[in-house]
Amino acid sequence: MLLLLGCPGINAQVVITNPPFPTVNDQVIITYDATLGNGVLAGETPPVYAHTGVITNLSTSGTDWKYVIAEWNENTDKAKLTPIGNDKYTLTIGPSIRDFYGVPEGEEILKMAFVFRNAGGTIVGRSADNSDIFADVYEAGLNLNIQSPENGTLVSTGSVVNFQTEASNATLVELYVDGIFNSSSSTSPFTGSITIGTTGLHMLRFVAHDATTTMSDSVWLYARGTIPVAELPAGVSMGINYIDNETVTLVLNDPPALKQFVYLLGDFNNWLPSEQYQMNRTSDGTFYWLTINNLTPGTEYALQYWIDGELKIAEPYCAKILDPWNDQNIPSTTYPNLKPYPTGKTTGIVSVFQTAQEPYQWQVEHFATPSPEGLIIYELHIRDFVATHAINTVKDTLDYLQGLGVNAIELMPVNEFEGNDSWGYNPAFYFAPDKAYGQLNDYKAFIDECHNRGIAVIIDMVLNHSYGQSPLLQMYFDPGAGGDGQPSADNPWYNQTCPHEPWCWGYDFNHQSLYTQAFVDSVNHYWLEEFKVDGFRFDFTKGFTNVVGDGWNYDATRINTLKRMNNHIKQVKPDALVILEHLTTNSEEKVLADEGMLLWGNLSGTYGEASMGDLPNSNFSAISYKAPSRNWNAPHLVGYMESHDEERCMFKNLNEGKSSDSYNIKELTTALKRQELTGAFFFTVPGPKMIWQFGELGYDVSIDDPCRVCAKPMHWEYQQDWRRAYLYNVWSSLIHLRRSYEVFSTTDFTISASGAYKKISLNQADMNAKIIGNFDVADATDTPGFQHTGWWYDYFAGDSIQVTDVAQAIMLAPGEYRIYTDKRLEKPAIGTGLTLPATTAQPLRVYPNPADEVLFIDFVAGKASEISIQVYNMTGSRVLTTSDLHVTRGMNNLSINTTHLPAGLYILQLQQGDFRYTERILIR
Repeated sequence: MLLLLGCPGINAQVVITNPPFPTVNDQVIITYDATLGNGVLAGETPPVYAHTGVITNLSTSGTDWKYVIAEWNENTDKAKLTPIGNDKYTLTIGPSIRDFYGVPEGEEILKMAFVFRNAGGTIVGRSADNSDIFADVYEAGLNLNIQSPENGTLVSTGSVVNFQTEASNATLVELYVDGIFNSSSSTSPFTGSITIGTTGLHMLRFVAHDATTTMSDSVWLYARGTIPVAELPAGVSMGINYIDNETVTLVLNDPPALKQFVYLLGDFNNWLPSEQYQMNRTSDGTFYWLTINNLTPGTEYALQYWIDGELKIAEPYCAKILDPWNDQNIPSTTYPNLKPYPTGKTTGIVSVFQTAQEPYQWQVEHFATPSPEGLIIYELHIRDFVATHAINTVKDTLDYLQGLGVNAIELMPVNEFEGNDSWGYNPAFYFAPDKAYGQLNDYKAFIDECHNRGIAVIIDMVLNHSYGQSPLLQMYFDPGAGGDGQPSADNPWYNQTCPHEPWCWGYDFNHQSLYTQAFVDSVNHYWLEEFKVDGFRFDFTKGFTNVVGDGWNYDATRINTLKRMNNHIKQVKPDALVILEHLTTNSEEKVLADEGMLLWGNLSGTYGEASMGDLPNSNFSAISYKAPSRNWNAPHLVGYMESHDEERCMFKNLNEGKSSDSYNIKELTTALKRQELTGAFFFTVPGPKMIWQFGELGYDVSIDDPCRVCAKPMHWEYQQDWRRAYLYNVWSSLIHLRRSYEVFSTTDFTISASGAYKKISLNQADMNAKIIGNFDVADATDTPGFQHTGWWYDYFAGDSIQVTDVAQAIMLAPGEYRIYTDKRLEKPAIGTGLTLPATTAQPLRVYPNPADEVLFIDFVAGKASEISIQVYNMTGSRVLTTSDLHVTRGMNNLSINTTHLPAGLYILQLQQGDFRYTERILIR
């Protein structure tokens, strides 16, 4: 029996070159056998294309392709393969390798690199371990190529092993087995066979001679003995068990008991199998385990499981991996002293363990998670939030986030995902924090500092699916099924195919499997205990079902699945936050909300329309858990105007905003004021809320620029624009208001949001509140419907009105909003600290313009002082004077009554010291 380890040489025969020893100056015919390697292009209808480049002496690694022929989706004839039957294809590389790839003279070509794909680029042929395929480029003269056996071939003791080598310009090729001469040949190819009679490692060394030169190459074989059987030691769990500073016990679960044997490969045995590192198999065949002794305390060791001599996987429960394709792109400033990948000793992802690790010293051992009803969550993506893409730098922004007033931060996925540049919804390893963002203790330090500031940390967890690098997937996977392969029918963790089309990504977890449920519980337990996270936002829990369909309908089994998971989480941390991106029928979401889970509530559409002034579609009353469309019993709706997955409101305002006369939402200042307006009707609604990063500064880059998941500019410089900084201050003041007064957590409230003049009434024993706002682009007058007569106080203006009739009407300018309470509150200093624009810019805004009764003036003062305001008619006569007005440094909100002015055009002048600012105004 012959089995393959998968060490160097695994790509042999997937591609064959003619001539067999091509040089840079040769024309070469590449023959690709689509049935070999991962085999996914077998049976595919042509055309098939090569995606190809070269590895040169200037490549930074063995996978750093140079001079690639065509972009991924470019179907060029130059890379189009010719079918020759039986799933084989050819490609002519000519007139020479150097000319075909366009490699300059003087640059040494070491290998040709390939993957193959269908015309759409959706099915990709790679090597058996899904790595790239390489063909060596040789120097002219004596060369030797061992075609079989593969390096690292595994055999049973007593097996007969066939061998074949080819040599160019050789007069003699000799074979030595374990250093002893075996046979020779003066012709090429040199073929024969040997018998492997003893257990252990054996080396086959081939030596080629010409008249003046000798060269050699070797392959290793391993002959295995009997499989050791032993039951699991007491007290161990799946994964890496640290026994003491010199000892670990590794445990691998094989629920179907279909694997035959497993070896450990790693730094501790130079990546070579031996009887010492063959894992014990339990009597029922469901576990493999091995204890490793005499380790050096504090040393990092890399390892893999070698399963049945065919598959190498990293430890599924490991806290750190090494990635041969992406680690090289992680800056040393983000991850200092990253352990090098064991290049040349293995392939694929490897796991890392380390005894005697220095435990993190927590500042905050026990953090009281904010109540779900009072959450103000800030969702952020590390890559797009800080230029370093590092969690340590995010920690440096906590003054900014704390100043905004949020009490929870939700991190988009931070466990190891495929690649370094991603949203993270392509997970691979669930117990390892992604190294692209920092070291393990960097994450802990971030969470610790958040807790020190009273901020909870929620992590986005993707358990609906994973992608192809998951070891649990690879253990039972059929690479020839489906477009990119699929889980085999006996995979204990995954569905063979996704049941909930069209909402399918990666490979779908089977949440009805007890093994999947145990894995899910382990993941959640780990992050709660090891990192002290405060909860999870679970991605696409609609997919936690095996019911065929789009997942929209009520599903009692899915409800029970989520209740079971939630109960386990609460056993670990009773106040943990469990947030679901569920998006199913309301009757199901209501049941889950009653169970204490929180559910994402996407109000992006209606808030966006309201902000743009598109009134027919602007009813955002479903932001309330009490809305008729919901009728929930508990305030467990996490409402949001924006998330990572929605278009940015400011982009909509600037591109689709409505206008009337001189009021234009597409104008930046007005667009930002509309975000104040929507904020006033968002943060004041009882129940948890979430905002997306930089929304508080009016972030206006489209989600699709240049693509949905592509990196976006950060625009921290927006803080220097006083208009954007003012929006930040307004939202901060709204959040402060929300978190400081119980009325904004009341159950006694109503929302009227169907028209232009929208209203919120909130009632509570100590204080009542009324929010009114005009979402039209023209003046609007309506009855606010104050709860009672008497004095009411404007939160932002600091003014008061005496309501003598609850039916009295109030006119609002376009975009104007007011927050009234029947208890005087401290006026927020929303203009404090704002930087005055350059003297060439107007530091004031006058609105509405045209005006009817009241003219509002936003003025940014460089310092505290007295100012005066004069209004002149078009003949130059002064018709209004307001003097000795005191302003503070930063933003000031002023108003003047214009009811006595006849309709017409006027000039308004604001004087501060030696500075005079002028605006034309129209009175109607």
